[in-house]
Amino acid sequence: MDNPLAYSAVERDAIYRAINERRDMRHFLPDPVAPEQLQRLLQAAHMAPSVGFMQPWRFIRITDPTLRTQVHALVEEERQRTAAQMDERDDEFMRLKVEGVLECGELLVASLMDKREAHIFGRRTLPEMDLASVSCAIQNMWLAARAEGLGMGWVSIFDPVDLAALLRIPDGAKPVAILCIGHVKEFYPRPMLEMEQWAERQDLQQLLAENSWPTGIDNEQ
Repeated sequence: MDNPLAYSAVERDAIYRAINERRDMRHFLPDPVAPEQLQRLLQAAHMAPSVGFMQPWRFIRITDPTLRTQVHALVEEERQRTAAQMDERDDEFMRLKVEGVLECGELLVASLMDKREAHIFGRRTLPEMDLASVSCAIQNMWLAARAEGLGMGWVSIFDPVDLAALLRIPDGAKPVAILCIGHVKEFYPRPMLEMEQWAERQDLQQLLAENSWPTGIDNEQ
């Protein structure tokens, strides 16, 4: 039966294409991002759902070259610390390109707002839903970037306390993502970490169950 609320087949295909072709990009061209494109991406993020309509996202655009270099230094420090915890995979990890902070056309920091404790609706038993809401905003931006032909990478390799101090983020707020956005030569045909044989996408059917916890998942993967 036709659903009058559904999009056309062409529109649906475009949405699923963006979902399937979205990539966590690390390689960027130096070309600048047009201001109107950046504004559309930010507006897409701002249209994300949020628990209790709290809209906990805050974005900081990094335009000072010196500050960008300092952000990169924090990422590099954490990359070294992370490698030290990798045991036998440390060398493999250090060979991975995990960020494009210095190369991307636009650099943003996405943060949780402060004073989130005032928002109880939907968070009384699940306070982490504020982070889930920010993640929805980032995903909106990611899909919009892919539709615009722009790459975007989510960098989480940093110490949030150090980054908060660098950007004068107030107590109670917390940076959760460094977002690298820019033009790319091409999009990875598959997730980069899959191409680098770091991990493989799991089978959806192993992660889906009915009425109780799914069985057959390798919990040590």
